[in-house]
Amino acid sequence: MILILNRIYNVAGAISAWLILAICGLVCAQVGLNMFGRLMPGVLPSTIPSYADFAGFMLAGSTFLAMAYTLRSGGHIRVGLVVQRLPRQVALVAEVLVILVGIGFAGYATWYAGALVAESLHYGDVSNGIIPVPLWIPQSVMVVGLSLLFVALLHTAYDLCTTGRSVLGNPDEV
Repeated sequence: MILILNRIYNVAGAISAWLILAICGLVCAQVGLNMFGRLMPGVLPSTIPSYADFAGFMLAGSTFLAMAYTLRSGGHIRVGLVVQRLPRQVALVAEVLVILVGIGFAGYATWYAGALVAESLHYGDVSNGIIPVPLWIPQSVMVVGLSLLFVALLHTAYDLCTTGRSVLGNPDEV
């Protein structure tokens, strides 16, 4: 089961990276169209319809999909100024408490993001750009990312309690 979870986190992180690359491609295409439109007006359209909306949706999707991967790889900024001065057992308890608080926040956010998706589906909400996009689509990606973060936090709490030591990567701490 742990290997499956790690693969899911890695896939979500990879999708997140591809979304960032897609944003770069979209923005470059828009800049190219602007430049081409000034050199040869009227040959091609000067804008990609709703490109800013699509870039925003991809950025939100990338942000939320990357959270679980970043947590499990130790990429979140952790302030160790206080914890590193605590005895090992007290530091472990502090880390478990922080993870439990994170589980609470992630669960709360996931629940209400899911309610937002349900509301968008119920009312048929769409974006107000040139191309109307049903808002439940990008909101669902947010719910998936938050759900993965919730599961990753549960996974981390389980690992902390079973191993008795910090399981998150230890990059340079701030």
